[in-house]
Amino acid sequence: MFTYEQIQRLNEMEIKIYQYVLAKKETIIYLTIRQLANQVHVSTTSILRFCHKLDCEGYKEFQEKFKRYIQKEVEVKPKNDLAEILHYFQGVNTDAFEREIQKAVDLLKPAQKVIFIGVGTSGNLGKYGARYFSNFGKISFSIEDIYYPVFHDVLEETVIVALSVSGESEGVIELLHRFQKHKCKVLSITNQKNSTIAKMADWNISYHLKKKMIEDYYDITSQVPVIFIIEVLARRLIEEDENSQRK
Repeated sequence: MFTYEQIQRLNEMEIKIYQYVLAKKETIIYLTIRQLANQVHVSTTSILRFCHKLDCEGYKEFQEKFKRYIQKEVEVKPKNDLAEILHYFQGVNTDAFEREIQKAVDLLKPAQKVIFIGVGTSGNLGKYGARYFSNFGKISFSIEDIYYPVFHDVLEETVIVALSVSGESEGVIELLHRFQKHKCKVLSITNQKNSTIAKMADWNISYHLKKKMIEDYYDITSQVPVIFIIEVLARRLIEEDENSQRK
């Protein structure tokens, strides 16, 4: 239950339901569909659509499947922060996630240069991504300065990897606009697939973790999935290069 493929089907409202269900999993199986709808502030129709996208005929079947799902959890439960990451990795061990990665690899493979862009924590991850890709022989750079000059003659066959938790960073959006004017392809890695940056990209990989803030200002949403995705992409690229050389 809650495979990567199923989660990718969910729209923004359904992701909200999904996050609520995981946060309140001990009580969900006792709620009526109307009670759940009221608590999440959505319609019962939205709850039913959510159930259908999880391959359930209706709300009753969803509750039955969800009850079995939580019964399978180990008796000694990991702490909440670890549980969230474990849940993510269980969800990406699917053919659907491999297809997402392969499409990103197909976008990156022809590139002569890869430029990671992001600000704040995402900027630091961009530095890591550029270094990691470079370790595998892919010429890569990172940019945190949103006013960085963009020139056409140095951007031929360049792919931009845009990193943003919210997918709404104004500086990154503005920088993306300038790169796209020069016909650069864009891969984005964001927490939500319905964000502006995700929609601007030629391809997006999203990880759908619950957003966590301190003092309504500091975003501390886990970035472990971003590091994982960056490393998987780099490894897949080198694997494909090695396979093509053997042919």
